[in-house]
Amino acid sequence: MLILPLAFSYATMIGSYFRYKLKNRPLINKDFKPHFTPSSLASRVSKKLNYSLLILIAASLSLLVYILLPSSSDLPERLATNDNTVPLAIPAVENIETKKPSIQQTSSHPTTKASETRKPVDIAWSKHTIKAGDNLAVIFSDIGLSAQLLHKIIHSGPIAKQLQNIKPGQQLRVSQDDASGLFKSLEYDIDRSHTIRINSRNSIISAAIDEKAIDKVQVTANAEINNSLYFDGKKAGLSDRTIMELANIFGWDIDFALNIREGDRFTVLYNAQYINGERIEDGKILAAEFTNRGHTFQAVRFEYANGKSEYFSPSGKSMRKSFLRSPIEFARISSRFNLRRKHPVLNRIRAHRGVDYAAASGTPIKTTGDGRIIFRGVKGGFGRVVIVKHGEKYNTLYAHMSKYGRYKKGTFVKQGQTIGYVGKSGLATGPHLHYEFRINGVHRNPLTVKFPAAKPISKKLLATFMQQTNPLLTKLEQSKATYLAANSTQATK
Repeated sequence: MLILPLAFSYATMIGSYFRYKLKNRPLINKDFKPHFTPSSLASRVSKKLNYSLLILIAASLSLLVYILLPSSSDLPERLATNDNTVPLAIPAVENIETKKPSIQQTSSHPTTKASETRKPVDIAWSKHTIKAGDNLAVIFSDIGLSAQLLHKIIHSGPIAKQLQNIKPGQQLRVSQDDASGLFKSLEYDIDRSHTIRINSRNSIISAAIDEKAIDKVQVTANAEINNSLYFDGKKAGLSDRTIMELANIFGWDIDFALNIREGDRFTVLYNAQYINGERIEDGKILAAEFTNRGHTFQAVRFEYANGKSEYFSPSGKSMRKSFLRSPIEFARISSRFNLRRKHPVLNRIRAHRGVDYAAASGTPIKTTGDGRIIFRGVKGGFGRVVIVKHGEKYNTLYAHMSKYGRYKKGTFVKQGQTIGYVGKSGLATGPHLHYEFRINGVHRNPLTVKFPAAKPISKKLLATFMQQTNPLLTKLEQSKATYLAANSTQATK
């Protein structure tokens, strides 16, 4: 390739010489004296020749270098045949200086510097607490994700479709590429142990439900009533749910609105649920004992083969009675059953054939037994009233309601279902519930009447019942004994 520059240099030098000769040829006869001297002419010629000579020398050197040095294609072969030649190993020098790990020394690009190595993609997570009225379209719009992506996710399968039922208070977690903002994954906790996970890889959406293992641990709690069942139960570590369950178990024998006294005590054995060592909630009560005004009641949970469960006494008698002792939980009795009571509004003697429970307006009213609603409407001074018929012998009446429950006249209701809410409709000085209990049409005192018990454990299941419940009762007794011993020790100090 250097022959062409060399030939061009020679041609340039020759051309320069002839141009000079033509330009300075004599234009007059010999008799005319030129206006320049021989010395000036020699100086110009010398300059032109020096210029051409420099070009010639440069071209000659280029040709010499081209002939002597090998071509780039022959260089590896010549280096390989020369055993004494040590090539300049740039990768080796770089590895020494930067102390690269061995995995980088075997790279197919040994001259790549650390600053040129591709970094892992950074993922940004954002958390969104769902509010009332929120939906996925609103949340996706807020974080800059498209409606097309949401449509693709929702229609990716039945698991992802559950995201249409997100609930206020729950949390939605979304991850995106920190640089590009592209969607990577989504997480939504259905409950404490189940999580929906949506992943996007190469524009393909996949959905799955992760289930966390729940560990059940048997826990005991003991307390003495000094303030209230709720206050002392919370102090003993019980949740609201467990306290309510305890009241429901003994609610047929103990009136928690009236009969709780200071010095009453209880012991509870129940399941506590843990996920990864963290306590998440209380499970069912397995066994319990409640001492009320010197009378002790015990209950133990028995689970049937079909998964249903019921509470019995240690001997197998059902704890459930046909009727609850009170239609309102933890209410205060403002007026008792009294056939010669003076009416607070009419100001004259008028028999009070029921019990009044003072409670805040809107407090739920439960039906005390299974039955059918035979009346729902306004009834004179009782205001809004619901009457439930229980079989052939029993009727219960609930008066002064602020509003009714969702059950209509003629509807069959089960024990404990809400049939209305406390109010002061009719002749009432304040919000309360007037409750009546009738046997064959005769008013009876709801606080003292004896209720028929439910069926006991069948004889066929008695052996299974004892085998299942005896260990629970043993743990309950051990916990109570330890608690009483500890209290006795503290009292003697």
